[in-house]
Amino acid sequence: MKNLYWLIMVVAIAVAFYEQNSDEKNTIVMVIALGVFIFGLIKLSAKIPSKEQKNDDEQL
Repeated sequence: MKNLYWLIMVVAIAVAFYEQNSDEKNTIVMVIALGVFIFGLIKLSAKIPSKEQKNDDEQL
């Protein structure tokens, strides 16, 4: 599942760069691509445990 998020994020950024360099810039496509990228970052970073959680477990 993690690899799928990476793939989707790379495609979203590629689409955003392609749209930015085209003659007729489509703002809606740029916003959607940016939204997909941010969504992917949130999903990937949710799997990273925080340092505070580790310290809480040690105190118990």
